[in-house]
Order: sequence, then C-alpha cells, then structure tokens
Amino acid sequence: MSALTHFLKWQLGLARAETQTTPAERETLSTYAAGKRRVVEIGVWHGVTTCRLRAALAADGVLYAVDPFPLGRLGVSLQRLIAHPEVRSVRNGAVEWIRTTGVAAASALAPVLAGIVDLVFIDGDHSYDGLKGDWEAWSPLVAPGGLVAVHDSRSTPSRPIEDAGSVRFTRECIVADTRFEVCREIDSLTVLRKKLTLDTGEARQAARSLRGCLFRHGVDS
Repeated sequence: MSALTHFLKWQLGLARAETQTTPAERETLSTYAAGKRRVVEIGVWHGVTTCRLRAALAADGVLYAVDPFPLGRLGVSLQRLIAHPEVRSVRNGAVEWIRTTGVAAASALAPVLAGIVDLVFIDGDHSYDGLKGDWEAWSPLVAPGGLVAVHDSRSTPSRPIEDAGSVRFTRECIVADTRFEVCREIDSLTVLRKKLTLDTGEARQAARSLRGCLFRHGVDS
C-alpha cells in the first residue's frame, strides 16, 4: 500500500497508524516510561509509540517528540499529518514537537536537558552512523539512573537484521559503554540504565571503549 493510499484510508478510519515495533516492545516502553517527567523519542513516524510514551508519563511530564518529518512528493509529510492528531488524542502530560534530526535536537536541547533526561527512546536513523550520532549526542544528557531504549538493536528470528548498522553499533559500542548496563532485551529492543556513579577505572574504560569504537570505523575522535 502506498503512503498516500494508507493516509486516505487512515482519514476515513479504514486503516490504523503504523509502527514497526512489536506489542511486547511497546509494552516494555510503557513500563519504563511510567511516571517519568522528561522523556525523549527520536523517530516518531505515525506516533504509535509516541502515544504509548505520552500515556505513561507523569501528569506533569514532558515528551520531546523528535522527527525531521521530511517532505514527500506532494510537498507535505503524510507521516506528520498522521502523527500529530494521533498524539493529540492522548490527554496526559505535554508534548514538545522538535522537527529536526536527533543529533540537531540534542544540540538545541542540551542547555535545558543536560543530565536530567529520564528516558530516551532511539528509533530514528538505523544506519551505523545514524545510531552512532544519536547515541553520542543523547547518552550524555541522560540522568544517572536514567534509561535509553534502542530499537532495531538486536536480530531476532522473526526480524533477522544481524547486518543492520543499528545492530552492529549496539553490539560493538553501546553494550560496551561502561557508563550503562543492559537491564532488558525484548524482541529487537535493548533497554539500558545509566549507572548512578562511575569509579575512576570505569570512567577511563568508558573513554577507551568509545575511542576504540571510533578508531575501528575510521572516525577521527
């Protein structure tokens, strides 16, 4: 089904907003977002997971919904036209729409959010460099004890994506980042918690791991 056909069916109530997340992944996101006050989603698409995150927020929480929503052939983003009313239908917390890339959003929001983000759900650019950019931009902004959930970070029998850039970067760099520890893996989703404190050895190891990851892939750190 083309994007335009789906949009027209959605307007008529004949099709639902689409998502590539599984029910188990969405339930996991809701669980970890429950009661949180500062949540970020990178990659909104039709807003299905955005709705779940908003519903789970604290009543005074804020969800930062980040997506560049590139224009299609008709000069509009059909995904944006679906996402906004879908997310508006959830009456909880507040939503800040940030229409740009994850990296650009992190740069713009760092003065406000540095060190206080409760949960970041990364589901944007699934290339190796795309996830690398989002991880490097957002992981420093997460509060101690805060969470990062990464979609399409694991290959599964029902979704064999072993060679995907997002899977490789997660395997080679994210799970090796000693600032974080894996607390849940479900389907293609990996959830990590930022450690409350790092001792000197762990801090040095984290820096070495990041430099090694950058070096292996020809990036000048």
